[in-house]
Amino acid sequence: MYKIEVLGTGCAKCNKLEENARKAAEGLGIEYEVLKVKDINDIMNYGVMITPALVVNGVVKVAGKVPGVDELKKMIKE
Repeated sequence: MYKIEVLGTGCAKCNKLEENARKAAEGLGIEYEVLKVKDINDIMNYGVMITPALVVNGVVKVAGKVPGVDELKKMIKE
């Protein structure tokens, strides 16, 4: 199972990243769970200074932008 975490305080970009990540995971046909990480200390523990950010299985894949669904598919599978 893929563990996908969206790091952010709940801004519009954070919500869009979560939506795109769900679409990407569903498009890949993988088993996954999406968690929203809003606590600033938890976000900083990943070394992320700018949100939104995407973490897949504990690895930060992107920070500070909202990639499209196709780009996210590649990031999730890496």
